[in-house]
Parts: sequence; C-alpha cells; structure tokens
Amino acid sequence: MPQPCAITTCKRTSRALCYCCQQELCLQHLKEHNDLLIAQLNPLVDKIDNVSNRLKSINIEKTVDDCRQKLEQWRVDCHKKIDDFFEQKYQEIYQPLTEKMEKRREEIDQIQSKVAALLQQEEVTRQDINLLTATIRNLDKEVSKIEHTAFNTTILPLVLDNLVHIEEWNTSRFDLPKMLPVCKTINYTDKSSVSLASNDRFLLMHQMPSLCLVDLNLEIVRQTTWNYGEYRDMCWSSSLDRFIIVGEKGIFSVDEKTMLIDKLSVGQERNWLSCTSSDTSLFLSTYTLASSIIEYSLLPSVKIITEWKSPDTCQKQEWITDMKYNNGTIALLIHNTSQKQLFIELRNVKTLSRLWSIRMDSANLQKKSFHCCLLNDDEWLVMKHDSDRLVHVTKDGKMKSSCSYESTPWCATMFGSDIIVITTTQSINFHKC
Repeated sequence: MPQPCAITTCKRTSRALCYCCQQELCLQHLKEHNDLLIAQLNPLVDKIDNVSNRLKSINIEKTVDDCRQKLEQWRVDCHKKIDDFFEQKYQEIYQPLTEKMEKRREEIDQIQSKVAALLQQEEVTRQDINLLTATIRNLDKEVSKIEHTAFNTTILPLVLDNLVHIEEWNTSRFDLPKMLPVCKTINYTDKSSVSLASNDRFLLMHQMPSLCLVDLNLEIVRQTTWNYGEYRDMCWSSSLDRFIIVGEKGIFSVDEKTMLIDKLSVGQERNWLSCTSSDTSLFLSTYTLASSIIEYSLLPSVKIITEWKSPDTCQKQEWITDMKYNNGTIALLIHNTSQKQLFIELRNVKTLSRLWSIRMDSANLQKKSFHCCLLNDDEWLVMKHDSDRLVHVTKDGKMKSSCSYESTPWCATMFGSDIIVITTTQSINFHKC
C-alpha cells in the first residue's frame, strides 16, 4: 500500500525511498531533497579552493629558514672545531720533530766551529780526534733516526649520528604563559553580547545593535541588525554552512554571504542557553538548574535525535553554562550553585558518559555563564570571569597552567590557526599564539 510522503505538511503519496535518509518521499520533495544535497556541494568547492589556496601560499623556504640558519651555524662551528683539532694533532707530530732537528743542527754547528778552530790553530791532539769522531758518530746515529722517523696514524671515522635532532612541531600549539600581547582590539558598544563563533574564513561577533563578520585581516567586512532580543550563544554549523545563534526569542541561522537571519524550527520552545555543533548535529542546552541537552539532526530537516536530562547531564543544583563539541566528544562547563564550584568535564557525545572531570576553584553565585574554548591539539581554555583568570586544560584532563588576564575574560575562540580571540566587558582582543 502506498505510504504518505514523510514530510508531515505534504498530503501527496510517496513515490520513492531515499536511501541516504531512509525516508519515503513524493516526487516533489524527493527532487527538493536531491537539490538540497547538490546545493551542499558548492560550499565544499569553496572550502577545498580555500584549502588549495592556503597550501599554495605556504613558503617552504620561509618555514625551514630558521632551522637552516641553525644548521648553517652548526656547520661553521663544526668546521672550525675540525680545523682546530687538525692543527692540534698536526703540531703534536710536527713540533717534537722540529725540536729534535733544531737540537741536532745546533750540535753540528758546534762541531763545525770546533773543527774550524783547530784547523786555524794548526794544533790538534789524538784526544781531540777521538772526541770529534765519537761525537760525529753519535750525531750520525741521531740524524739517521730522524731520517727513518715515521708515524702510525689511526683516524676513526667522524660519526654524525645523533648530533642533530630535528623534530617537526606545530607552531599553533597554544602556550598560555607565552601568549603574545594583544595585536588588535575592537571596542564593544554597551549591551553587546560576549559570545563568539568562527569558521576558517570569518569570526562572528555581536556589536550592539549589529551582527558583524570579521575576516582574517581582522577587519569587519559585513554586518546586519540583530532584532531578536537577548543574545546568548553562537556556533558554526558545517552541515548547514551557517552560523547558529541562541537568542532570547529562539534559535536562528545566519548566512555568512548574505547575512540573512532565519529562525529555525526546533519544536517545543524552551529557555535555551548554549549551543554547539558537530558535522551532522546541533546540541542545545537549557537555561535552568538540572539543565537538559537536546541533540537535533539538521538535514534534511531539523529533528530531535536525543534528549538527556538530569542526573545524566548534571545534578539538581547544577547548570550547564557552556558546551563545545570536538571529535566525538563534548566538553561541558558545569556550575554547582550550592557548593560554589565550577567543573569542566569531557563526555562521550553518543552516551554522555564522563571521560574526565576537573574541579576549578570556587565560582561566584551570579547566574552568569562561564565559557570554554577549544584550542589546537584538543586542549581547552576556560575563562574564569569571577577571578579574571584564564585556565589551560590538557586534552587528557589535567590543569596545565593558569594566569590572570588584563581585564575580565568572558568568552574566547580560535580564529584561523594562530589567533585566539578573547572578549572582555569593554572589548574584543586578538592575540597571536
């Protein structure tokens, strides 16, 4: 018996099964579904072109220049050491032989002078003859030794193994104590949101009353007015190729090319707080104690996949202030209001089982969100706005370092491969790292 079209608002009969999503669709919606999938190829073309251009722009000579200079200096130093060593060894054989020859030459000069004096005086005795004969015989033996001198020279090969060790490492690796000073600042207007989101091309920020796109030159290139109330969180969705915004009045998507804002239908309206996105799903958390987390599929339409509730998410006196997806895991910042403590936990995104947990120092009672940021190498940065500190956490759940920040840090994100953006109460600061 023919099945109705899987699109709930459609009254037509299904005509085909879409094998990629296992839905029975009518011809019109099958074509729309196919067109939607084809349309997703264009952003992929842009992305691969962007990656290709980045690869072409890499200057290998510049990348290896520092290492080459060190190797050049090492070669010069080694050549000098070899030359010095050669001269030292050469003098060890040359100098003693020269001294022996000089000593025998002085003895010959003395005998020649003595013989010349005896000839001039025309007075010589048998004793003089015998003494001269013995002395000349000894000199002849010594000169003969010098004539037959040879050196047995044993030279071991110069082993260069393990003298030079070269390790490839990622210059974008974040080191909190060595974070460079601010390279650019964009001042905030009053009532601007501190939330940030980025992809490999743009940073999205809120500059009251506008949403602004910042390019990799750190310049605002596009903006549009935001008229949807309080602005709470944002993330980038690669599946939609759009930014997602959690607002007071719902969930919205923003097209980076047109800056058009569309409201997403996520079913039951809730008091949402934070968002994060995987390649295929959107995760939203509720702005309540004992927060819930809901996972939505995004294509071909927005649908609930899973809902996790307390105590799987957090305890009754806790709320999730921020969350970030990364490679099959999701990091949660959990504020315990009764114990005044903040935790960062890494969970399995499929089961929400805990992989590790770190308790931060005491957290204030103000219901203001704490935020975390995914760094390179799967590490994390936590903004402790109550103590004006940044906390660096390793990928295996260890506190690596912490430091005070020049002003109250609220939110942060990586932009490109080597820029970290931190929002404060007054400004957005860009750091090279």
